[in-house]
Amino acid sequence: MEFIDIKHIGKTYGIEDGTTSTVLSDISFTVKKGEFVSIMGPSGSGKSTLLHILGFLDQPTSGEYYFDGKNMSTYTPLEQARIRNDRIGFIFQAFNLLPRTSVIDNVKLPLAYSHVPEREWDERARTALEAVGLSHRLDYPPSKLSGGERQRAAIARALINEPDLILADEPTGNLDSESGTQVLELIDELQDRGHTIILITHETYTAEYAERIVQLFDGRIVSDTEVENRHRNTKLKK
Repeated sequence: MEFIDIKHIGKTYGIEDGTTSTVLSDISFTVKKGEFVSIMGPSGSGKSTLLHILGFLDQPTSGEYYFDGKNMSTYTPLEQARIRNDRIGFIFQAFNLLPRTSVIDNVKLPLAYSHVPEREWDERARTALEAVGLSHRLDYPPSKLSGGERQRAAIARALINEPDLILADEPTGNLDSESGTQVLELIDELQDRGHTIILITHETYTAEYAERIVQLFDGRIVSDTEVENRHRNTKLKK
Protein backbone atom coordinates (compact mmCIF):
# COMPACT_ATOMS: atom_id res chain seq x y z
CA MET A 1 0.00 0.00 0.00
CA GLU A 2 1.30 3.47 -0.90
CA PHE A 3 1.78 5.99 1.90
CA ILE A 4 0.44 8.83 -0.26
CA ASP A 5 -1.86 8.20 -3.20
CA ILE A 6 -3.16 11.19 -5.16
CA LYS A 7 -5.84 10.36 -7.74
CA HIS A 8 -7.02 12.90 -10.34
CA ILE A 9 -6.79 15.85 -7.93
CA GLY A 10 -8.08 19.18 -9.17
CA LYS A 11 -8.29 22.57 -7.47
CA THR A 12 -10.39 25.49 -8.69
CA TYR A 13 -10.90 28.86 -7.02
CA GLY A 14 -13.79 31.23 -7.54
CA ILE A 15 -12.99 34.81 -8.57
CA GLU A 16 -14.96 37.91 -7.54
CA ASP A 17 -16.28 38.49 -11.07
CA GLY A 18 -17.96 35.09 -10.98
CA THR A 19 -15.41 33.25 -13.10
CA THR A 20 -13.13 30.48 -11.85
CA SER A 21 -9.38 29.87 -11.87
CA THR A 22 -8.07 26.31 -12.16
CA VAL A 23 -4.80 25.82 -10.26
CA LEU A 24 -4.46 22.02 -10.43
CA SER A 25 -5.83 19.64 -13.08
CA ASP A 26 -5.94 15.83 -12.97
CA ILE A 27 -2.93 15.36 -10.65
CA SER A 28 -2.12 11.70 -9.95
CA PHE A 29 0.97 10.20 -8.28
CA THR A 30 2.03 8.03 -5.34
CA VAL A 31 4.74 8.26 -2.69
CA LYS A 32 6.12 5.33 -0.72
CA LYS A 33 7.09 5.53 2.95
CA GLY A 34 10.67 6.70 3.29
CA GLU A 35 10.82 8.16 -0.22
CA PHE A 36 12.27 11.59 -1.05
CA VAL A 37 10.30 13.35 -3.83
CA SER A 38 10.79 16.84 -5.24
CA ILE A 39 7.86 18.66 -6.81
CA MET A 40 9.34 21.16 -9.23
CA GLY A 41 7.91 23.85 -11.45
CA PRO A 42 7.92 27.58 -12.20
CA SER A 43 6.05 30.15 -10.16
CA GLY A 44 2.30 29.72 -10.62
CA SER A 45 2.51 26.05 -11.61
CA GLY A 46 0.47 24.92 -8.57
CA LYS A 47 3.30 23.58 -6.38
CA SER A 48 2.30 25.28 -3.13
CA THR A 49 -1.40 24.53 -3.65
CA LEU A 50 -0.53 20.86 -4.03
CA LEU A 51 1.62 20.96 -0.89
CA HIS A 52 -1.26 22.54 1.06
CA ILE A 53 -3.54 19.69 -0.01
CA LEU A 54 -0.90 17.09 0.90
CA GLY A 55 -0.54 18.74 4.32
CA PHE A 56 -4.30 18.87 5.05
CA LEU A 57 -4.18 22.67 4.88
CA ASP A 58 -6.56 22.82 1.91
CA GLN A 59 -9.15 20.59 0.25
CA PRO A 60 -9.16 19.54 -3.41
CA THR A 61 -12.11 20.49 -5.58
CA SER A 62 -12.07 17.09 -7.28
CA GLY A 63 -10.26 13.77 -7.08
CA GLU A 64 -9.14 11.71 -4.10
CA TYR A 65 -6.25 11.88 -1.65
CA TYR A 66 -5.37 8.73 0.29
CA PHE A 67 -3.08 9.27 3.27
CA ASP A 68 -1.74 6.04 4.75
CA GLY A 69 -4.53 4.08 3.10
CA LYS A 70 -7.44 6.28 4.15
CA ASN A 71 -9.33 8.78 2.00
CA MET A 72 -8.75 12.35 3.15
CA SER A 73 -12.48 13.08 2.83
CA THR A 74 -13.30 10.50 5.52
CA TYR A 75 -11.14 12.14 8.19
CA THR A 76 -13.03 14.43 10.58
CA PRO A 77 -11.71 18.00 11.03
CA LEU A 78 -10.28 16.95 14.41
CA GLU A 79 -8.52 13.95 12.84
CA GLN A 80 -7.10 16.17 10.11
CA ALA A 81 -5.79 18.61 12.74
CA ARG A 82 -4.12 15.75 14.61
CA ILE A 83 -2.49 14.47 11.44
CA ARG A 84 -1.14 17.95 10.67
CA ASN A 85 0.34 18.25 14.13
CA ASP A 86 1.47 14.70 14.89
CA ARG A 87 2.29 13.05 11.58
CA ILE A 88 3.35 15.93 9.30
CA GLY A 89 6.24 18.33 9.80
CA PHE A 90 6.19 21.61 7.82
CA ILE A 91 9.25 23.60 6.73
CA PHE A 92 8.49 26.95 5.06
CA GLN A 93 10.61 29.45 3.17
CA ALA A 94 9.75 32.22 5.65
CA PHE A 95 10.75 30.11 8.73
CA ASN A 96 7.54 31.19 10.59
CA LEU A 97 9.29 31.52 13.97
CA LEU A 98 7.81 33.71 16.71
CA PRO A 99 10.24 36.66 16.90
CA ARG A 100 10.03 37.34 20.65
CA THR A 101 10.15 33.70 21.71
CA SER A 102 13.32 31.74 22.38
CA VAL A 103 14.48 29.06 19.96
CA ILE A 104 13.64 26.23 22.36
CA ASP A 105 10.15 27.60 23.00
CA ASN A 106 9.56 27.98 19.25
CA VAL A 107 10.52 24.35 18.77
CA LYS A 108 8.20 23.22 21.58
CA LEU A 109 5.10 24.88 20.07
CA PRO A 110 3.66 21.79 18.28
CA LEU A 111 3.83 19.86 21.56
CA ALA A 112 1.14 22.10 23.02
CA TYR A 113 -1.35 20.38 20.69
CA SER A 114 -0.01 16.85 21.15
CA HIS A 115 -0.47 14.04 23.66
CA VAL A 116 3.15 14.34 24.85
CA PRO A 117 3.27 15.07 28.63
CA GLU A 118 4.54 18.58 29.36
CA ARG A 119 7.34 17.20 31.55
CA GLU A 120 8.91 15.74 28.37
CA TRP A 121 8.76 18.90 26.25
CA ASP A 122 12.17 20.35 27.15
CA GLU A 123 13.96 17.06 26.56
CA ARG A 124 12.26 16.56 23.20
CA ALA A 125 13.09 20.11 22.09
CA ARG A 126 16.71 19.80 23.17
CA THR A 127 17.03 16.51 21.30
CA ALA A 128 15.54 18.03 18.14
CA LEU A 129 17.82 21.07 18.34
CA GLU A 130 20.84 18.86 18.91
CA ALA A 131 19.91 16.91 15.78
CA VAL A 132 20.11 20.09 13.68
CA GLY A 133 23.26 21.45 15.38
CA LEU A 134 21.64 24.22 17.43
CA SER A 135 22.28 23.06 21.00
CA HIS A 136 24.23 26.29 21.59
CA ARG A 137 21.30 28.53 20.59
CA LEU A 138 18.50 27.25 22.87
CA ASP A 139 17.74 30.54 24.60
CA TYR A 140 18.42 32.87 21.67
CA PRO A 141 15.58 34.79 20.00
CA PRO A 142 15.30 34.19 16.23
CA SER A 143 16.55 37.73 15.59
CA LYS A 144 19.97 36.67 16.92
CA LEU A 145 20.26 33.77 14.47
CA SER A 146 21.54 33.68 10.91
CA GLY A 147 19.15 32.72 8.13
CA GLY A 148 20.54 29.20 8.01
CA GLU A 149 20.19 28.84 11.79
CA ARG A 150 16.58 30.03 11.64
CA GLN A 151 15.75 27.41 9.04
CA ARG A 152 17.47 24.73 11.13
CA ALA A 153 15.35 25.83 14.10
CA ALA A 154 12.28 25.49 11.87
CA ILE A 155 13.42 21.98 10.92
CA ALA A 156 13.83 21.10 14.60
CA ARG A 157 10.25 22.29 15.17
CA ALA A 158 9.10 20.13 12.24
CA LEU A 159 10.82 17.11 13.85
CA ILE A 160 9.53 17.60 17.39
CA ASN A 161 6.59 15.20 17.04
CA GLU A 162 8.64 12.65 15.07
CA PRO A 163 6.41 12.97 11.98
CA ASP A 164 6.11 10.37 9.23
CA LEU A 165 5.99 13.02 6.50
CA ILE A 166 8.01 16.22 6.11
CA LEU A 167 6.74 18.86 3.66
CA ALA A 168 9.34 21.48 2.72
CA ASP A 169 8.14 24.48 0.69
CA GLU A 170 11.10 26.30 -0.94
CA PRO A 171 13.16 25.76 2.26
CA THR A 172 16.27 27.48 0.87
CA GLY A 173 14.50 30.41 -0.81
CA ASN A 174 15.65 32.98 1.76
CA LEU A 175 19.16 31.60 2.25
CA ASP A 176 22.57 32.19 0.71
CA SER A 177 24.07 29.30 -1.26
CA GLU A 178 26.23 27.95 1.58
CA SER A 179 23.42 27.99 4.15
CA GLY A 180 21.04 26.56 1.57
CA THR A 181 23.34 23.62 0.90
CA GLN A 182 23.65 22.91 4.63
CA VAL A 183 19.85 22.89 5.00
CA LEU A 184 19.41 20.60 1.99
CA GLU A 185 22.01 18.18 3.35
CA LEU A 186 20.15 18.15 6.65
CA ILE A 187 16.84 17.42 4.89
CA ASP A 188 18.62 14.68 2.95
CA GLU A 189 19.76 13.13 6.24
CA LEU A 190 16.17 13.11 7.51
CA GLN A 191 15.32 10.55 4.86
CA ASP A 192 18.08 8.32 6.28
CA ARG A 193 16.25 8.49 9.61
CA GLY A 194 13.08 7.10 8.03
CA HIS A 195 11.12 10.25 7.22
CA THR A 196 9.20 10.61 3.96
CA ILE A 197 10.20 13.91 2.32
CA ILE A 198 8.28 15.99 -0.23
CA LEU A 199 10.19 19.11 -1.23
CA ILE A 200 8.72 21.96 -3.27
CA THR A 201 11.17 23.94 -5.38
CA HIS A 202 11.65 25.78 -8.68
CA GLU A 203 15.42 25.09 -8.75
CA THR A 204 16.96 22.07 -10.48
CA TYR A 205 19.93 22.03 -8.07
CA THR A 206 17.58 21.73 -5.08
CA ALA A 207 15.28 19.19 -6.74
CA GLU A 208 18.24 16.88 -7.44
CA TYR A 209 18.58 16.04 -3.75
CA ALA A 210 15.54 13.78 -4.21
CA GLU A 211 15.07 10.30 -5.69
CA ARG A 212 12.21 11.46 -7.91
CA ILE A 213 11.29 14.74 -9.53
CA VAL A 214 7.63 15.42 -10.30
CA GLN A 215 7.49 18.34 -12.74
CA LEU A 216 4.45 20.64 -12.76
CA PHE A 217 3.50 23.14 -15.44
CA ASP A 218 0.26 25.11 -15.51
CA GLY A 219 -1.26 22.88 -12.84
CA ARG A 220 -0.51 19.59 -14.57
CA ILE A 221 2.15 16.93 -14.16
CA VAL A 222 4.36 16.95 -17.25
CA SER A 223 6.92 14.41 -16.01
CA ASP A 224 7.58 12.07 -13.08
CA THR A 225 11.15 10.81 -13.21
CA GLU A 226 13.43 8.81 -10.95
CA VAL A 227 16.78 10.56 -10.56
CA GLU A 228 20.15 9.91 -8.98
CA ASN A 229 20.95 12.01 -5.92
CA ARG A 230 24.14 13.55 -7.30
CA HIS A 231 24.75 15.57 -4.15
CA ARG A 232 24.73 12.47 -1.94
CA ASN A 233 27.25 10.80 -4.25
CA THR A 234 29.48 13.86 -3.95
CA LYS A 235 29.28 13.71 -0.13
CA LEU A 236 30.18 10.03 -0.09
CA LYS A 237 33.34 10.71 -2.11
CA LYS A 238 34.57 13.33 0.36
